[in-house]
Amino acid sequence: MSGTQTAAQAMVAATARLRAAGVADPARDARLLLAHAARIEASRVTLIAPDELPAEIAERYEQLVSLRAIRVPVSHLLGEREFYGRRFRVSRDVLDPRPETETLIEAALSEPFDRVLDLGVGSGCILVTLLAERPSATGLGVDLSEAACLQASANAVTHRVQDRADIIRSDWFEAVEGQFDLIVSNPPYIALDEMEDLSAEVREHEPRLALTDEGDGLGAYRRIAAGVPDFLMPRGRVIVEIGPTQARQVAQLFDAAGLSDIRVVQDLDGRDRVVMARMPG
Repeated sequence: MSGTQTAAQAMVAATARLRAAGVADPARDARLLLAHAARIEASRVTLIAPDELPAEIAERYEQLVSLRAIRVPVSHLLGEREFYGRRFRVSRDVLDPRPETETLIEAALSEPFDRVLDLGVGSGCILVTLLAERPSATGLGVDLSEAACLQASANAVTHRVQDRADIIRSDWFEAVEGQFDLIVSNPPYIALDEMEDLSAEVREHEPRLALTDEGDGLGAYRRIAAGVPDFLMPRGRVIVEIGPTQARQVAQLFDAAGLSDIRVVQDLDGRDRVVMARMPG
């Protein structure tokens, strides 16, 4: 790519390069990265397509495409990812917000809640979204990673829920006090022997701590099931995201913990995605 190219020519070249590198959606990524390099909205890329790219934008674009070609996630290059209609700052320190996690959000919002606990808060996308959607609610987010806590705190400020969100470092329930009428979590659920099957973007650029328990993928659910009865109010709900094959095992863990009204919710692709349960009242 050089300064003598038009934006359209640069995009074509970038798309070919990303396709050759095995990127899943090269045209989309080439477009997003050009918009970022030019500091415009992606919807405006077609307006600059016939124009010659200034050298400084061409150079920025070259760097971004080079990084994407070695499978650095687009969200890390842009520094943000959209989730439930809001933009969240992301980095290598937190799991990327994913569309399927919006299934958990919809389940949580299906009933009122006043006090929510997010176990493994990560970027804060779940906690911040729930507080933004329920202006009367307050919440606590915990994470073992100090860097994740900082990222979640920054996103809470961005979306103006910082006065209703406490975010602290904790190993699951270790530093948690009080009771909640909603407990949510998207915990690490990839089994150790499944890690090699993940894409390079995920395996090499997202925090391992947020992906796997280094065991059978159910370790986090065992911790959650064991702790929930001490922190969930009567009739309160616990809602967790799961891997598509884990519904039965997680439901059994919740049943053994004395929880009731256990339900499995599918995502938009029809895969088991969320397990919900209630504290008997």
